[in-house]
Amino acid sequence: MVEVMTDRQYDGILQMIEMIIDGCKDLEEAKRKIAELRREKKEKEKAE
Repeated sequence: MVEVMTDRQYDGILQMIEMIIDGCKDLEEAKRKIAELRREKKEKEKAE
């Protein structure tokens, strides 16, 4: 099954990425924060 992303969802994702980048001093810090968010999401999915 293919999930289709709406324009609104896409814009929301880009806004979240922008917020993460704005709060970081460099690219490596931004990558770490994004990886941490992804890891937390996966852990929550496994717990359900």
